[in-house]
Amino acid sequence: MVDDPKELNLTIDLCLRIGEVLLSSGAGAADVTATMLSVAHHLGLRHPEIDVTFTSLSMSHQASPEDPPVLIIRNVKHRDIDYADLTQVDHLVHELLADQLDLYLARSRMATIVSTGHPWPRWAVTLAWGLMCASVAVFLGGDWLVALIASAAAMTIDRLQMVLARRRLPTFYLQVAGGAVATLFAAALGAAPIAADLSLVVTANIVMLLAGIGFMGAIQDALTGFYVTSGARVIEALLATAGIIAGVSGGLSVADVLGFNLGQLVPGRSLGNHLGIAVAGAAVSAAAFAFACYAPGRALVPIALTSGVATLLNLVVSDTGFGRTWAAAIGAFVIGVVAYGVAGRFRVPPLVVVVSSIVPLLPGLSIYRGLSLLAAGGSGTSQGIVAMMTAASVAVALASGVILGEYLAQPLKRETRRLEGRLSGPRLVGPFRASRRGETRADRIT
Repeated sequence: MVDDPKELNLTIDLCLRIGEVLLSSGAGAADVTATMLSVAHHLGLRHPEIDVTFTSLSMSHQASPEDPPVLIIRNVKHRDIDYADLTQVDHLVHELLADQLDLYLARSRMATIVSTGHPWPRWAVTLAWGLMCASVAVFLGGDWLVALIASAAAMTIDRLQMVLARRRLPTFYLQVAGGAVATLFAAALGAAPIAADLSLVVTANIVMLLAGIGFMGAIQDALTGFYVTSGARVIEALLATAGIIAGVSGGLSVADVLGFNLGQLVPGRSLGNHLGIAVAGAAVSAAAFAFACYAPGRALVPIALTSGVATLLNLVVSDTGFGRTWAAAIGAFVIGVVAYGVAGRFRVPPLVVVVSSIVPLLPGLSIYRGLSLLAAGGSGTSQGIVAMMTAASVAVALASGVILGEYLAQPLKRETRRLEGRLSGPRLVGPFRASRRGETRADRIT
């Protein structure tokens, strides 16, 4: 038990800082809570109360009914997804539970992790976003010219959003700017005497703008009972999508005023490509997304292979008549099964593998189409509702498929009977079981 008030405050503060990095990196609220409980229990803090919301974390402890409780609240600031920090924090937690670190050394390591810069320069991330959009364009059925223009638009969007973010503009306005830039690039291509599918240029950049939105975290929170956090993440996704719609609409208006004839522009359209080319495009886009989110370099090739296999199964199952929802569920299930082994082999949290690999399967385009049709009103309202329902069913299928795959992949061993009481469920980040003081090394290994 923690008796020293100073050590009690430091323990709670460490747990909150760990939870902040996990939550801001897209981890589910259940994983964040379970990880904080594991760390607190190992450091001698019994029965703490933890509350996780989308923007804040709180942790309290009351030694006895006669004593006043100690409560600390920490706001979760918006930060770029950094899988390098997430991986280091995950390693820190495992080393702490293995008694390789004490409280004070863990706090020092934690401060170093959050204060150091990214593992590679920002211009490399811009190139990665460009490669991702080019790969998405190929996946959707575009040729080399469409991929080239989509890549140039993506890199322009990334640099513009970085400048706007430094001026503290909300995410909605960053999405508006991104949608407008994508449309203006398509307009410039339409003004040139070149035959190209302008819709795919815009669509590839829409996928880029929606790739970082926490669909997986939102559905995982809903499935594990954290409905408030899930609702907040869904609202964030819808608002970001509304910003893209506004940006595309504004770009079309500017092109019309300038006299550019874009023809039949259909943002969100997907023509599909040859199976092998589509799978290759999905694999490269997943690896590029992981690189842009600072995932460790050792995990990029496994992520690409995992995403390629899942995309192949998704396309094959969808073509056999099972429908998009079941195809997405099967692809996500494979990702969940493979992610555990890949994560252990390459020493990264399963969350890094899962989110990056599942990017080509995310229903971002369905959400975009649904909201745009609903905004247009009239006869498109019913189609918009259908598109939104399709997107919701695909999102649930992806999350439930991944969680089921993780559940079957994680070795239960002798912990089977006690697993339900000790874990929040299949884990995408954090320790797979709590470690207790007094356990021998042999106990921890077995």
